[in-house]
Amino acid sequence: MTDESIFLEYMGYNPRMRVLQYLIEGRDFDYTLTDMLNAGVSWGTLNTLFPKLSELGIVLKTRKIGRATLYKINQDNLIAKQLIEIYDKLILEKLNQLELQKVIVKR
Repeated sequence: MTDESIFLEYMGYNPRMRVLQYLIEGRDFDYTLTDMLNAGVSWGTLNTLFPKLSELGIVLKTRKIGRATLYKINQDNLIAKQLIEIYDKLILEKLNQLELQKVIVKR
C-alpha cells in the first residue's frame, strides 16, 4: 500500500479495514458501493464484505437515489463507535507527535 495509514498500521492492511477506514473518514456522508471502491478494494471483495458488515449493524442503508442505494457507518453501533474512537485517538496522537517534532526542530 502506497499511502501511509496509522489506522491500518494498527488494525491491519486488509480489505475490511480499508472499507471501514473509508467510511469512518467520511462518517457524516453516505456512499454507494461504487463510491466505496475508492477504499482500494475490488468489486468482488466489496460485495463479499458488505453483507456481513450490514448484518453486524456496522453499516446501514441511508437512502435510495434512483437505482443506487447509499450506505454509511452506523455511529449508533457499539463496535462502529469503538472503531471511530480508535481512529480518532490514533490521528490525534499522530498529530501531537508531529507538533512535538515541530517544536523540537524550531529550537
